[in-house]
Amino acid sequence: MSMDRDYAPLSAACVRALNDKMYDKRKAAALEIEKMVKEFAAVNNSMQIRRLLKVLGQDFSMSKNANTKKGGLIGLAAMAVGLGKDSVNYIDDLIIPILVNLNDADLKVRYYASESLYNVSKVARSAVLKHFPDIFKSLSKLATDPDQNVKNASELLDRLMKDIVTDNSNIFDLVGFIPLLRERIYTENTFAKQFIISWITVLDDVPSIDLVIYLPEILDGLFKMLSDPTFEIKKMCDAVLKKFLDDLRHNPEKVNYTDMINTIVIYSYSTDEFVQFTAMCWIKEFIDMYGSNILPFASNILKASMASNSNQDIESQIRIKQTAKLVNSTLMELINGVEDNTDVIEKDEEGKNLDLASVITVLTKELGGSTIETKITVLKWIYHLFIHLPNRILMYMESIFPLLLTTLSYPNEEVVQNDLKVIAKIISPSAAQTNNKQYFDQFILSLLKQFSCDRTLLKDRGQFIIRQICGLLNSNDIYQTLSTFLLEETNMKFASVMIGTLNTILLTSPELYDLRTQLRDVEKQENREMFLCLFRTWCHNPVAAVALCLLTQNYFLVCKLLQTFASMDVTIDLLIEVDKLIQLLESPIFIYLRMELLEEPVNQYLIKALYGLLMIMPQSDAFHLLRHRLKCVPHSRKGSEMPASVEKNFKGMFDTSTMLNHFTTLQEKHRNYRINTNSIQQIDKAISKIDIQ
Repeated sequence: MSMDRDYAPLSAACVRALNDKMYDKRKAAALEIEKMVKEFAAVNNSMQIRRLLKVLGQDFSMSKNANTKKGGLIGLAAMAVGLGKDSVNYIDDLIIPILVNLNDADLKVRYYASESLYNVSKVARSAVLKHFPDIFKSLSKLATDPDQNVKNASELLDRLMKDIVTDNSNIFDLVGFIPLLRERIYTENTFAKQFIISWITVLDDVPSIDLVIYLPEILDGLFKMLSDPTFEIKKMCDAVLKKFLDDLRHNPEKVNYTDMINTIVIYSYSTDEFVQFTAMCWIKEFIDMYGSNILPFASNILKASMASNSNQDIESQIRIKQTAKLVNSTLMELINGVEDNTDVIEKDEEGKNLDLASVITVLTKELGGSTIETKITVLKWIYHLFIHLPNRILMYMESIFPLLLTTLSYPNEEVVQNDLKVIAKIISPSAAQTNNKQYFDQFILSLLKQFSCDRTLLKDRGQFIIRQICGLLNSNDIYQTLSTFLLEETNMKFASVMIGTLNTILLTSPELYDLRTQLRDVEKQENREMFLCLFRTWCHNPVAAVALCLLTQNYFLVCKLLQTFASMDVTIDLLIEVDKLIQLLESPIFIYLRMELLEEPVNQYLIKALYGLLMIMPQSDAFHLLRHRLKCVPHSRKGSEMPASVEKNFKGMFDTSTMLNHFTTLQEKHRNYRINTNSIQQIDKAISKIDIQ
């Protein structure tokens, strides 16, 4: 710099020393400046002080020469020390030139600028807060400086600034600071992240600074920072988030939670397991804190909890799943307090009502394609909604019910059990809807259609499904409706197989105990009607019809039915069915029938029926089993005549001839169906052998 210029009040020697490349000489000049400024301050010579500030702040600090800049920076720091408390009056002229040099291209200039600002701030203390935004911007940049010395110097300055802010929190401009924080919280630099999180930590620890109010503005950035791979940053960020959550627990109404819910829901889908876990914990806490106010966000939370619940059962993900289950159960509890009023607008003016449409959308989507655990959760949700909001959920039946019917074919038993539980709730006569009969019939028809299209489903799961639904609903209604629809079935083979399945369930399942008991008491009109309803359809399967008559003690009709077997096409399948029936006669279900063989006089139609079965069978194990049983009947009773009144009562209770005609007519249809089916198969085989020239 030109030595001819007037740098008063600096002496020429002092100017030379400030420009020197040696630190010691610049330091000596700084001590001279400090002494000079003290003298000016003592006599209140502000004019000379301002002149000196201009020389150092403009001529030196703004110079293009690096050494001159360093001289100006050390000189400004010396002035602050010399001024002491009076530095407050000159704070702008002291700090602005230093701030400019904090961004200098020369790393040594940046270093000395940091040192200079440290010394000025140490003296001026709270006065520097006027320039805090610019200081903070510079510090955040210096935190990422490639030079370690510059970084070390900036860290010292940073600690001092935190002390100043903490000590003067009453005048700290928190409102002005938040935009600075929000702008820099998304930095990708590891050191800058540490810098930002350290400031949040410090400010949140100051009792008079209520940083939690501004949490909605920085929460997204904090969660993003939580996913940083650096352990130290993760740890710092986690500690801050825990502190904020603790603050919220003590005063939840202090913050606008609506802006934060969607943020934490988004992070609950994070691929970082720790972030995912933290987000789920926050969701759980929000439900606990804000209760029914959370309901407008129920669909988003529900979707998030189900996504987390589908995690693998590995150690790192177990706690996420457990938290997701807690979120799900607490959210479900909130439904208990929701009004089941169809007049309620889905979202009221304050947005505090349950958005049921969105919840149903989530549930139907998740039921369509998800893990076993999620499907079960969805079905439990739908059931819960039917329990607590039966009227409001009615309008969504068209989208829910078909999915429930489709889920019946899912290969997991627990899923099907829960599915049937929901279906039973919908089609139950006690359900809120008036058209439950429509859904009942739709369910039965759908079930028969699925069994017809998928014989493996009928074979593997048919008994399980029917038993479950009979346990959940009135078995009489189930069997009566199935019987009614199957009577009109055109696929004769399916009708026969289906009746065979229903008959086995009827004869063996605990769920059908009441129906079995009623059918044995045909003295009552309604029981007779039930028997006749079943018999008409049971005629699709000859052995099932015989079994039904044995169950109802209509032995006279059994004898007549067995006589028709002689003119029927007795297939291997039919003999297998008779074999199974004989085995069943030895089961506890038919104890009453075996005890009747001891009555005096013995029922001759029963004896004749059992011998009829024996005559149909080849001499197999079942043949010998029944033959041995008949040998147990006291010989003297076999020939006893039954009183005429008893015989008449058995014959007269039902229109036997009409029932037999129905049986033979239906069996003739089966015979024609088999002939036609065989003919079509033969034609198909013949066509397949023709070579097309």
